[in-house]
Amino acid sequence: MEKETQVKVVKKDNSLGSIRIADEVVSIIAGLAATEVDGIAGMSGGLVGGIAEMLGRKNFAKGVKVEVGEKEAAVDLYIIVKYGVRIPDIALAAQENVKQAIETMTGLSVVEVNVHVQGVGFPEEAPKEEEVRVR
Repeated sequence: MEKETQVKVVKKDNSLGSIRIADEVVSIIAGLAATEVDGIAGMSGGLVGGIAEMLGRKNFAKGVKVEVGEKEAAVDLYIIVKYGVRIPDIALAAQENVKQAIETMTGLSVVEVNVHVQGVGFPEEAPKEEEVRVR
């Protein structure tokens, strides 16, 4: 089953023409803003079975679901937090950063940013080098 690409756009008319912003653009802005928050280890696809999947920076819209109207937007973020951070603080920082980025770049009013914590990322252990003993 292929995911149907939605090309729903925000359309603004003015004397020079119209401005159209695709949902995918709002998703990318939200994804980038979320990953800027210190304490977020990565984004989750939000799919069953894909919870532990850590995604690289190639697809910035992964882990983001947006609903965009003509003047407002609602965002759902599916994140993986770093172990040891205070989750409410990270979630609030992500909400504020995403809201500001979308409103600044698109002119849309963000009515809600829902944060779904899908997992905890643990730091990778550095491979230990064998100790060399001198006799």
